[in-house]
Formats: sequence, C-alpha cells, structure tokens
Amino acid sequence: MMNLFNYNLNNQYKNLIHKINIKREEIKYYSNELLGKQTEKLQNKLKNSKISNQDVIIEAFATMKETIFRSTGMTLFDVQILGSLIMNNGNIAEMKTGEGKTLVALLPAYLHSLENKGVHIVTVNDYLAERDANLAQKIFSYLKISIGVITQNTKSKDRKEEYTKNITYITNSELGFDYLKDNMAIHKNDILQRNFNYAIIDEVDSILIDEARTPLIISGTAKIQKNFYQNAYKISNNLINKIDYKIDEKSKSIVLTVEGISKCERILEIENLYNINTPWIKYIINALKAKELFIKNKDYIVKENQITIVDEFTGRIMTGRRWSEGLHQAVEAKENVKIESENKVLASITYQNLFLLYNKISGMTGTAKTEEKEFINVYKMNVVSVPANKKCLRKDLPDLVYKNEYSKWEAVANECADMYKKGRPTLIGTTSIKQSELLSEMLKTLDIPHNLLNAKPENVAKESNIILKAGQYKTITIATNMAGRGTDIVLGGNAKIVTDKKMESYISNKYYKDNQTKELNENEIQLIIEQIKFTLDNKQEVNKNLNNIDNLAIIYKKIESKTTLECEEAKEKILKLGGLYVIGTERHESRRIDNQLRGRSGRQGDTGESRFFLSLQDNLFRIFGGKNIETIINKLNIDDNTPIESMLLTKSLNSAQKKVEAYFYDIRKQLFEYDEVIHSQRKAIYSERKKILTYTFNRDCIIEYGEQTIQEMLNIYYQNRNKKFILDKIIILLNIKLDINILLKMSDNELKHYFNEQLRVSYDLKEIYLEQLRPGLIRQLEKYYLLQQIDKAWQEHIDKMSLLKEYIGWRSYGQQDPLIEYKNEAFNLFINMITYIRQTVIYLLMRSRLIVDM
Repeated sequence: MMNLFNYNLNNQYKNLIHKINIKREEIKYYSNELLGKQTEKLQNKLKNSKISNQDVIIEAFATMKETIFRSTGMTLFDVQILGSLIMNNGNIAEMKTGEGKTLVALLPAYLHSLENKGVHIVTVNDYLAERDANLAQKIFSYLKISIGVITQNTKSKDRKEEYTKNITYITNSELGFDYLKDNMAIHKNDILQRNFNYAIIDEVDSILIDEARTPLIISGTAKIQKNFYQNAYKISNNLINKIDYKIDEKSKSIVLTVEGISKCERILEIENLYNINTPWIKYIINALKAKELFIKNKDYIVKENQITIVDEFTGRIMTGRRWSEGLHQAVEAKENVKIESENKVLASITYQNLFLLYNKISGMTGTAKTEEKEFINVYKMNVVSVPANKKCLRKDLPDLVYKNEYSKWEAVANECADMYKKGRPTLIGTTSIKQSELLSEMLKTLDIPHNLLNAKPENVAKESNIILKAGQYKTITIATNMAGRGTDIVLGGNAKIVTDKKMESYISNKYYKDNQTKELNENEIQLIIEQIKFTLDNKQEVNKNLNNIDNLAIIYKKIESKTTLECEEAKEKILKLGGLYVIGTERHESRRIDNQLRGRSGRQGDTGESRFFLSLQDNLFRIFGGKNIETIINKLNIDDNTPIESMLLTKSLNSAQKKVEAYFYDIRKQLFEYDEVIHSQRKAIYSERKKILTYTFNRDCIIEYGEQTIQEMLNIYYQNRNKKFILDKIIILLNIKLDINILLKMSDNELKHYFNEQLRVSYDLKEIYLEQLRPGLIRQLEKYYLLQQIDKAWQEHIDKMSLLKEYIGWRSYGQQDPLIEYKNEAFNLFINMITYIRQTVIYLLMRSRLIVDM
C-alpha cells in the first residue's frame, strides 16, 4: 500500500489526517452504546462553534472511520480520508475507479448532518441511489442518523418524509423536478423540500458538465398541430442536403439556402416563408433536424410505439422525457407514430443554477481535471486529484486508425475473438445502440459468447449484473458509453455478490424443497438473506439446533469461503493474462469521457490495458479533424485493413478533442450567462410565491400591491396629457364612484393619499361583505388570486424570454452585445410582468362577488 505522506500534499491535510487517525485509536475502544452517543455529543459541540471547527471535524471523521469498520469490516485508507476532507471544503475529489468513493462521501455527509439542516447525496441513477442508501443505513444505524432515499418510484406522500431525514440519497432529476413542483404548489402542505443546505454530487462531471446544456422542464400540453408536422416531414424529404439546406453538426443546427427557401415557398404556395404570420419555418427546420441529426437507435428508440430519448452521455433510456419546442413531434412524424401534444413550459431550471441554490456543494468523480476551469468559474469548486491507494498499472496503448469504418469493426471483432480464446475479460465501449448491435452480430457470427448492454429495455434491467460479471474469466461485454457507471468491475468476480447469488439458488431450489416448504418469491428470498447477514454481522452464536436462519448462516459461511477462494484464484489467472482489457470504438468529444472508459480497467492496483480502434469516418475525425489527416493517410497508400499507429494522428485527435471541449465549454458558459438572468428573476418570483403560500394573512401583501399599482399609474398620469383617461382607469381599478373633476383639482401628493385611503376603505368594505357571507373567504381569495396570477404571468414570461433569447443574437449585426441587450430587454419584460400581476390581482379582488344559491 502506498504511503499518503510520500505525496507532496498540503501540510494542513497531512496534519488533519494524522489527528483523525489518533482520535480513531481512542474511539475504537468505545462500546457500541458509547459510539452511538457521539452524534449527540458532536451536535452539542456544534452549538457553540461552526461546521468548520477543526476539533469537530477531527472527532466526526474519526467516529465515521470507526463506525465504517464496525459495520463493514473495512478500514478507510488515508487517501480516502483525504478525499473526504477535500469535499468537506466544498471542492471536487477526483478519485479513480475502485477507490471507494461511496464510503468517502459519508464522512462530510455525517459532519454536515449534525446541523440538522439536511444533506443531499446526489447520484446519476436510481440503482446507485438505492444501493448507496442501503449501505449508508447499515453504517449510520450505529450513530442514530436517519437515511432517506428518493427515486422515480418513490410516491409523493412518502417524499416529504424522506426529505426530512438527516441524509437523503436522490437522483439529480428527481431533485430538480421536486424543486420545480414545490414552486408550483398551491398549498404549503404540498411543499416537499427543506431549504437547500449541503449537497455531495456523485459523478459530478456527468451532472454539472454533461447535463448542463439540458434544462429540467415541467410541461403542460398545448394545442396539437398534427398536420403541420406530417406535411413538414413530407417537405423535408423533397429537400436535398448541401443544395436546399446546410448542416452544422458542431452546433446541431440547420439553415435553409436561398434555393431551399424558394422550393418550400413553391410547395406551400406562399410568398414569404419567413413572414411572421406564417408558421411553417419552425416545423420545416425541426423536420430536417429529425431527418438528419436525430438518429434511430442512437439518439432515440421506438418503444411501445413511442419515441423514447437515449441519453447521449450514459446510453440510458430517458423514460418520460421529451424534446421541447416541437422537435419530439417532428421525430414522431418521421417514425410515423402517434403525434402527442406539444409541450408548454410551466417551469424550468438548469442543473447549473439548481445546485448553486445550495449553501455549499462538493463532488466526486474519477474524471474532472480536464474541466477544472469550468468548475472554478461556474461553481467555485477546485478539482483536487487524490492519489490512488495503489499505483495504477494499466497500460493505455496507442490508437489504431483504419481507413474505413467496416475495417475497424472487423478488427474489433477479431480482437474480441482473440481475447476470448485467451480467457481475458474484455469490455468494449460503443457510442450508440446501432454500433453495439452491429458488433454483437459480428461476434455471433464468430461464435463468441458475450453480454450486450445498451438502452434497449430488455438490457437495462440486467445492467448492474452484466457489469458485475464483466471482470470474470472468458467474459466479453459490449456496453454503450458508460452504462453501468458506478459499479466496480472486479477481476475474477465479486465474491460477495456471487455468494448471494449462490445462496439465492440454494434457498429456492434445494433447502425449501427438501423441507417441503412452499416456493418462495424473490422478495422473500432476499429477506432471508438479509436475516442471515444480520445474524453473521452481529456475531450471534450459530447453533444447528436453534432455527432455520442459523442453519442457513452456517451454509452461507461455507459458500462464502469457497467462493472467495474461487474468485481469488480466478483473479490471479486473469492478472497473469494482463487484467481487464478495455476497447474504445470511437474517440468522444471530450477526453474526460475517454478517460472514464479507460478507468474501468486498472482498479485498485490491478494490471490492465486499454486501446481505441478508430476510423477516418468517425464523427470526431469527420466533423472536427478536418481533411488534413485523411489527405496524409491517402498519400501513404495504406491498405484498408492495415491500421495506422502514429504520434501525428494522436496529436491531431487530442487537438480536435481540445477544440471540441473549448467549443462546448463556450456554449455552456453562454447558456449559464443567459440563464443567470432568468434565474435571478426565478428566485424573486419563487421567493414571493413561497411567502404568499406560507402566510395565512395576505392582506398586507394586497394593500402593498394596490399602493404600488396606484403609484405606477400616477407616474403615467403625471406624464400624460389625457389625465382624465388615467384617472378613469384608477377609478375602475379601485371600483369606486366619484366626480373626476374633483380629482383634477388635487395636487400630486393629495391624489396619492386620497387613492391610497380609498383603496383601504374599499378593501375594508369588500372584506366585511365577504366575511358576512362566508367567514375566511377573503383570505382564501387573496391567496388564490395571488398564486393564480403569479403562475399565469410567469409561464407567459418564460415563453417571452425563450423567444427573446432566440432572436437577440441578431443584435450583434448592429454592433450591439447580445447579452447586454438580453439583460436590458429581460429586465423590462420582468417589470411589465410584475406590474401586470399587481394590477390583475387588485382588479379581480375588487370585483369579487359571492353568488349564493337560494
């Protein structure tokens, strides 16, 4: 094992880790009862200090180190404690695969849970959230810390309770959607979340970088325009690439040429395609995008006669998600499935701004250093590389480049065949379902057994199981992108998992049949295994004559011992073969994604290898590599089946990837700058909404709205020649009757005081009238009208802001900065929205009448 102190680390971290280890030596002699009292003791210490108090950090981390050992038998390495300290300081710990990040997160989570303000541990999928929460429950049961978990299957009535737990495991999407739903709630009891305090983000690069360009949206249905989509798709089939339109694959955009515009106008028999009263351009562009840029079995699949999106970064299906602004409907028209209603945005937020709502965030991942600049600039988090506990022995072999794509896939299939004959486990990463199925068919032709993992529904359910087996002898695994991320590939097999599987088989097939017991379902078997583990974990005396669980515990121990030996022997055999071999079939747009794939091999000091098989027809070469590389290859006159290994090619690829990374960083930066504008408005609206929702007495808010509305209208009155018109509007608004000529004789100050007084008198009379008819009605009406008008105006405002963002770019042609123009226009739109809300609420309340049925 490597000594942490051989590394040139900050002395403060070294000293802290040393003190934590000394304190743990003291705590390890505590009884379980005394260990359980540590939480209350530390909470009392925190009342007189801050979460950054070094003594509290030392004792909390030492307590966790001992608790983890007692509950799991694992002793945290110094490098793991280092990772915890980095996260505790609000930074990102970059730790390689297999370094135990799941346990590392528990130390800062425990420390911050002592504040009783809630801690969120955010993961990328439901499987990881449930798996990690189960482990945390086992560990934190010693310390009387409650653990919650929220997945897409968690019912609404249970979510509020899960959020009140000390530490809550949740997926990024569920967290975001619950936040938006809370800010659309119509009763304070419907609010699920507490104020955001501290979040630890697992796979932080995936959530804050890869998904930063995709906002979370809650939609309502708008009017369907079925014929527009179908006709637009027919028109798109008559248009020819490079003649009628041009494709920019970098930005995923399409522009019609002059010829294309003329052709569309002839087909549609209209004079101007871009006339504001002509809706066709939006539908035609979307149809062309569906035709050229959105590929079946790569960007989406057709499942149960519906279009289901495939996540471009993880390869997982995104059930329930739909592309916005008519794009999803365009793809439905292309695939000739039922066209669903278009979505109207009711509420939205990006992950960038969602996580900036927390008082403090930190993260962990295996690959983040290449995006360090973005993490610092946007999230104010440094990326600190944590040294591996054991030196990585993986060899990253030079890329092999083929002239055409088929030669590449043929070479990959032959490489897999060679590895299978040797018995060496091999993981092949592909970028689409189509590619994974192509390789699968080629391996079937060669009679090579293999496991296939992609976004198809029949494969998703087996995801974690397939990845767990990927390190076993003679196992070939094909996976789209980083499917299975978060699950370690253990060489020779995971002894604990294999033991559980064998025990499940024993319980269902042998033990209960021998005892003539009814057949058990999967849940009952799992419950029995949990009881067995509880018996063994608590070191209870096992006696054959006591009960079935004790007998099964003896059998479990025997199976476990035998399986552990078998797995260790298999691991040694695989290590001699060179360890896990990872094959990449295409360089990704980011070096970080490539590194994630490579990082599946070489876990915890294991040997391993990785190599990328590429072709000149790959997207990275084609879109970003330019024609220089292809020209060089053609001059060399190399055979199609002969691969090229060249430092020049590698440098060109790295250069292309850096360009792509910079390009997408600029896009995310621009998105963030624009979204910050609406985010500040969103915070103001949501804050006002929450205040209204939680107050039982909103009269003061109504009076304030009324006085502000009067002042705004009087400001117009002072500047307007037609003064009678403005005064008449104020009289109508306040629902009062009087002679305008009297008002015209008043001074500015007198007018203001008079109208404010009339507002209060009128409102008092309204309140008395409604209270006599139904007590409490006025309070209900206040809240109803306030929330109704805020929601309605905000939804319309989102649409206006979306349109503004689309056309503001044209201002650059007038030598104006689009961002500054956007901010100015957005400010005016926001002021208009606030004015509209105030005026409408006052108008509606002043005219409220209760109709009583006789």
